[in-house]
Amino acid sequence: MRFFVTGSAGFIGFHLCRRLLADGHLVDGFDAMTPYYDPALKQRRLELLARTNGFRNTVGPLEDMAALDHAYQAAKPDVVVHLAAQAGVRYSLENPRAYVESNLVGTFNLLECARLAPPGHLLMASTSSVYGASSDTPFYETNATDRPITLYAATKKSTEAMAHSYAHLWSLPTTMFRFFTVYGPWGRPDMAPLKFLEAIEQDRPIDVYNNGDMLRDFTYIDDLVEAIVRLVACAPRANEKVSERDTVSPVAPFRVVNIGRGAPVPLLDFIAALESAAGKRAKRNYLPMQKGDVPVTFANCDLLQALTGYQPSTDIDAGVRALVEWRRNDQLFR
Repeated sequence: MRFFVTGSAGFIGFHLCRRLLADGHLVDGFDAMTPYYDPALKQRRLELLARTNGFRNTVGPLEDMAALDHAYQAAKPDVVVHLAAQAGVRYSLENPRAYVESNLVGTFNLLECARLAPPGHLLMASTSSVYGASSDTPFYETNATDRPITLYAATKKSTEAMAHSYAHLWSLPTTMFRFFTVYGPWGRPDMAPLKFLEAIEQDRPIDVYNNGDMLRDFTYIDDLVEAIVRLVACAPRANEKVSERDTVSPVAPFRVVNIGRGAPVPLLDFIAALESAAGKRAKRNYLPMQKGDVPVTFANCDLLQALTGYQPSTDIDAGVRALVEWRRNDQLFR
């Protein structure tokens, strides 16, 4: 099939594109190559993808409707996977406008492209952050998500609402997936796993928020990609449920699906796994909870299981070992 993947140079987008190419599909990528973190890492990812004849990429921001529309029309996609976004919870406190422009305006532009040339299935990334500081765990897709505590979460929840309206108005089969703390090789250097690992290797202290009293549903990247690939074949139909907890809309071919391991890990245990894999103890700087942070993330993935027969299962020790091995062997970090 022909895929159009936004955020193709990003952490998740790169892994998804590589998997789709390995499966024999054609992939058109679209990425702004923003300097939110080192663009050299993004460029390396694109260079690896470009070694496959089935891949081509356009560099441009989602806000540039002309560039996005041109790339979309050239791709003639059967399936669209929208991963591009301004990410990061804490950065949304520093530069909120970037989230409005990329996540809201950019997603609107993509929805317009899909309306004018509908794919067979539109899949879009949301986030576990939409659950806010809820203490009602595990997080089911049917839980209330109307109390975001960061602008990042608010924009991602807004994209869910926007996508539902387009799915209803234009009969556009749409699946939103909510990611839970994704980590692994080629990961984002602004996220805790790589920040912690770099600090451990350089004998710098790591900042441990809420004095380490946090639980995170860490999800290994290969598991996440497997779930996305399987969901491609699960285009929703209005009011056709596969289980009692199915989120399919009664008025639109639209569904929301959690993708997480469903087994939250104490933050201090995750740090211990990093120490073990790195063979070095971390210096810890214990700090209070940061604004916009939450104490727990915990996915219920019954709907993912019902739709695809799949449940992410890579444990923390195995995932962290793969992350450490990649960082030690990659020339970018030598």
